[in-house]
Amino acid sequence: MARVILHVDLNCFFARCEVLKDPSLKGKPIAVGSSGRIGIVSAASYEARRLGVKAGMPGFKALQICPTLKFLPVDYHYYSLMSKEFVSYLHTYTSKVEQASIDECYMDVTDLVKGKEINNFLSSLQKGLLKKTGLMCSIGVGPTRFLAKMGSDYKKPMGITIIRKRDIKKMLYPLKIEDFFGIGNKTAPRLRSMGINTIGDFANYLVSKESEAKNLFGKYYYDLIACLNGTSDDSLYLEEADPKSIGNSMTLMLDTSEEEAISNALLLLSKEVSERIKRNKLKGKTIQLTMKDPEFKVHLKSKTLDKGIYDTKDIHKEAMNLYYRYFKNLEVRLVGITLTNLSSLHEENVQLSLFEEAPIDKVNDVVNYINRKFKKQVVGKASIILREKKYGHK
Repeated sequence: MARVILHVDLNCFFARCEVLKDPSLKGKPIAVGSSGRIGIVSAASYEARRLGVKAGMPGFKALQICPTLKFLPVDYHYYSLMSKEFVSYLHTYTSKVEQASIDECYMDVTDLVKGKEINNFLSSLQKGLLKKTGLMCSIGVGPTRFLAKMGSDYKKPMGITIIRKRDIKKMLYPLKIEDFFGIGNKTAPRLRSMGINTIGDFANYLVSKESEAKNLFGKYYYDLIACLNGTSDDSLYLEEADPKSIGNSMTLMLDTSEEEAISNALLLLSKEVSERIKRNKLKGKTIQLTMKDPEFKVHLKSKTLDKGIYDTKDIHKEAMNLYYRYFKNLEVRLVGITLTNLSSLHEENVQLSLFEEAPIDKVNDVVNYINRKFKKQVVGKASIILREKKYGHK
């Protein structure tokens, strides 16, 4: 039996979060980013997009197009808190939830929709999220991860799109080649130069010029064929009860090689990994840094430490060390941090001095509770705040 996979994608997430913080912004063209000469638009509201403002656009150009555009600074703390509310809501339906990035999740709802009217279920999930959190989403449904992802991009905002195997030619083939999930910004122009303008053209090329396509895409060729046949991966990567590794990744707003943007993303991921590993009362001796470039090539580097780590500042420090050593000038679209070689926080018999902290910092639990309650960072540990100031957070 085919599985029923959902891809739930938050609509205009960063801009929507800003409207939830300040309802007076509703219906106005807003942009998250910087309006300075070297600033860029990281995200734009639908009102701004309709006027021609796009992510990645220089700030000064966005203001030329839309003089009434209001720029707002990136507030990663608040976005992270709202992301947790989003994931928490999905977990009220099922434990089979995989967070793909800060604003998107996969869900396996095969058992939930068996014998039920799926459209009613999807509408209820979508409207319930809006009522509970104020966040809007589009939902893609398919028997594979790829088709679910393509479905969530099919109609925005607040779209619900089901793509079955039999729908692939009808629904996907007419789409632009840039709409194919997995085709990067550098590959799409090359394909267009070969006369491949639509996904249908691409499907025909993969079959009619198999040898040439295999040389061009290598092992990825078979993944592409599986995607277009509706037989690609349908599994979710779920956290085990006794995990062998704990990690998080996030897709960046823009492909970038900018050190500050990557450092900020790694700091956010370090916090998330720290929260999860502490929740499991574990520490990790090996840290792995994952970078995915605009062509979806994955780069991995890891380091095994003398002792296990679990705290945000230590995770971020080691992640940045790996970044500086191996990835300093790499343009990336996704970053990830994973801790492996796990052991219990209490496994080592460490004699604490009078002034040393216990391994589990209960202060963090209180800080996290207060910040989640107010949906923004109102308190924090001094050591973390000082580190964030160093890397440009507010």
